[in-house]
Amino acid sequence: MIYPLLPLFLATTLGASPVVIGMIEGAADGLASILKYYAGSWSDRVRRRKPLIGIGYALAAGSRALIASAGSWVTVLSARLIDRSGKGIRSAPRDAMISDVTPPEQRGKAFGFHRALDHTGAIVGPLLTVLLMQGLHLELRHVFYFAVIPGFIAVLLIVFFLKEEVEDRRPRLSEEDRRGRLSPNFWRVIAAIALFSLANSSDVFLLLQANKAGVAASMLPLLWAAHHVVKSLFSTKAGALSDRSRRVNFLALGWVLYAVTYVLFPAAHTLPMFFALFVFYAVPFTLTEGAERALIAESVSADARGRGFGIYYLVTGLGTLAGSTLFGFLYQRVSPSAAFTTGAGLALAAAAVIFVSFRGR
Repeated sequence: MIYPLLPLFLATTLGASPVVIGMIEGAADGLASILKYYAGSWSDRVRRRKPLIGIGYALAAGSRALIASAGSWVTVLSARLIDRSGKGIRSAPRDAMISDVTPPEQRGKAFGFHRALDHTGAIVGPLLTVLLMQGLHLELRHVFYFAVIPGFIAVLLIVFFLKEEVEDRRPRLSEEDRRGRLSPNFWRVIAAIALFSLANSSDVFLLLQANKAGVAASMLPLLWAAHHVVKSLFSTKAGALSDRSRRVNFLALGWVLYAVTYVLFPAAHTLPMFFALFVFYAVPFTLTEGAERALIAESVSADARGRGFGIYYLVTGLGTLAGSTLFGFLYQRVSPSAAFTTGAGLALAAAAVIFVSFRGR
């Protein structure tokens, strides 16, 4: 709900520069990635995933109120770190739990469905934001306070409705044993994903670019909602298709389309152009999100699944930290075109790496 307005809030209300915005987003994602690694490994060790999932969502809900009361970008940074910490604690155990309860031949569909539900929330949130700002004429800070409510509801749903089998007859494994259950294919996928994560800088720059080109602040949530409509409608289907095909092909195609979108962004100057780009920008993620996570799940054993997802999130987060910082520097010191072109080049390189690495396999 608050994500489309956060970069504008930082830039206009708190006076943060593009470099600062990039550092905030990158640092938040970097911290989350480190926590994802340890949370995933811990969930393997204690063989319980629900407590970590619940704590993660609770921290994310509490961070909304801190953003609303912020008087400087430093406070927003603190709130984002808390929010990302919550995401870091919950993500790897949650994905491992999805893998645990899903048949291997349906994992792409399961992860696609999970992403579709997540994107549905991202549609409803921006639309409520528009209603609150345009219909009720609320200020940004008050909108952020409203964002606390759905987060609190999510925590209640986890506590009272999420069921987990407590008894687990799998043998307890040492850290050394779990390391041995990460296959060579897992590391090939991780290497390609690491390269793409450098291209996958924070989406706040897309929203900033739209606003800089003349799109009104009140329209940014609608652009974001249109982006997530496509993800919500097609993520499940794309994930299911990856169950019946080579998942690496979905990753390679998605990353190529990502590069095409990045090349086109600096050329957009009207609301219809940005609307079309935000819709098209969703396509790469519908192709890759379910397939990527399913590929990680089947590249590790069940005993090391939390650790595998932890490594996956660690690599992507640290790559995003570096990529967002680089993008922000190029965006401010060189030009927006240079930043977007660099991201596109890295995405194409990642597509080439994964295609070559798995050719003939």
